[in-house]
Amino acid sequence: MKIPALIGALSVTLSLASGAVLAEAAQDPKIAEAKAIVKEFATRLQGELQSALRAGGPVAAIEICQNEAPAIAEDLSQGSEWQVARTSLKTRNPNNAPDPWETEILEQFDARQAAGEDVLPMAHAEVVETADGKRFRFMKAIPTQELCLTCHGRDIDTQVIEALDEAYPQDQARGFTMGQVRGAFTLSKPL
Repeated sequence: MKIPALIGALSVTLSLASGAVLAEAAQDPKIAEAKAIVKEFATRLQGELQSALRAGGPVAAIEICQNEAPAIAEDLSQGSEWQVARTSLKTRNPNNAPDPWETEILEQFDARQAAGEDVLPMAHAEVVETADGKRFRFMKAIPTQELCLTCHGRDIDTQVIEALDEAYPQDQARGFTMGQVRGAFTLSKPL
């Protein structure tokens, strides 16, 4: 099925882990492309964070999130037709604040988790109408993992808090628990 047939009220909820998607979505190569970009982003960022933690501890990892995460997103955006980023309802960097569509999807992710759905495979794809024309939008929930709790959890080391306060004076991205929706990878592509 081609995208024009999906335009309108299309709202596809995906399961990335099992590969089970609605029939229309399974035939859309943009979903597979978006999933591949998200996987590359997550893999690269996690590798950088783990290296920084081993080499310099949590404070060094803060620099990775501050500098390397945006660089990875920019690299992936330049290497594709997609606009690639991360966002959250509780942002650390105000430049990552969600737009209204992203806010709605993040709130849906929270509601889905509250209803018992596993965060790991949680995703959403939709064709939306914008002032600049139709766009294909995709979001993949970021579950809070053990690695994340060092800087995003409830019990953060004082030295890490000081480094976070210095790097991100408007930080809201704390107080998460294991498995909670921490935010999402967000991708957008013109049609």
